Amino acid sequence: MDFVSIRIITGDVARLVDFYERATGVGANWATEDFAELRTASAALAIAGTRTVPLFAPGAARPADNHSVIVEFLVDDVDRVHRNLSGFVEEFVQAPTTMPWGNRSLLLRDPDGNLVNFFTPVTPVTSAAVAKFAARATP
Repeated sequence: MDFVSIRIITGDVARLVDFYERATGVGANWATEDFAELRTASAALAIAGTRTVPLFAPGAARPADNHSVIVEFLVDDVDRVHRNLSGFVEEFVQAPTTMPWGNRSLLLRDPDGNLVNFFTPVTPVTSAAVAKFAARATP
């Protein structure tokens, strides 16, 4: 088994794709006007419109209704990401903060209200995490 992607259902695919392209620096690959993916080395963030939901199960997903999932991105410098997104992101939930487990973390909300965490391992506590993520990036 291989974890492939997380899919966000939205009422405005273009708006959410634009947000994630700017926030991550990753360009989206569009399959249709209702579906696009931002691919990284380890997984993809899929963004789909509400018209795709009935193809799976009508009413199974509702846009802008997530209160339990955090989409996370490992970045080289979380403080630089914060500076780059200031003036663009409407809601920062938490400015860059070094967490007890050793990651420096920036928490914000995307235009649909989904929580997004950009993080950078920064302390000796996270040396195992640094090694783990470095190993994933090696082909």
